[in-house]
Formats: sequence, structure tokens, C-alpha cells
Amino acid sequence: MSGNYKKLIVWQKADQLAKTVYIETENFPRREVFGVTSQLRRAALSVPTNIVEGYARRTRKELVRFLDISLGSFVETEYLIDFSLSLGFLSEQSYQKIAALRAEVGSLLWKFIKSIE
Repeated sequence: MSGNYKKLIVWQKADQLAKTVYIETENFPRREVFGVTSQLRRAALSVPTNIVEGYARRTRKELVRFLDISLGSFVETEYLIDFSLSLGFLSEQSYQKIAALRAEVGSLLWKFIKSIE
């Protein structure tokens, strides 16, 4: 694909989600550094990085493949955010901030995938 991935609204919002997850997980319990904190950060960061990697590929088929990976990481992020709230790692306010971005990214990512297929 040609062009600049930074112009994609879906990438911009996914990047914002990943950064927000990184910031909000700073206060997770230290015992979770190699557990939920690490897994949630990896999953959230995988969403925009797979968009970038797919966008750099030469074919639509490869782009869709990486967008599918991004979607899988998104769903993992979704679960881990809910899991973190249920364990009290996230405050309700932090959860709401992430949840709003999460909903936006999910919608944009799904629409982007459908527009490419």
C-alpha cells in the first residue's frame, strides 16, 4: 500500500489507546509487572504496530492479514482491560477513559478491515 499510515484515523486512535494503556498501567501492582501489566501493554501496542506493518506490505491480502492480527490483539486488550477492572487494578475513571477509546478503535478497525476486503 502506498501512503502514510500516520494519516489513518484508525492508527491514530489505536496509538492513542496504546499510550493510554501504558500510562494507566503505571499504577498497577508491582507484582504484576511480568503478569497482567506486561500482557496488557503488549496486546495494546500490538494493535497499532500491526496496522503499521500491514500498511507497509505490498498487497491487500497481506494488509488484511495484519489487520486480522491487530483485531485479535484488540480483543485481547479488551478482555485484559475488563479483567484489570475486576481485580481493582484500574479505577473506574481510568477504565472509562480506556473504554471510550477502546470502543472507538474497535469500530474504526472493523470498518477499515471491511473496506479493504
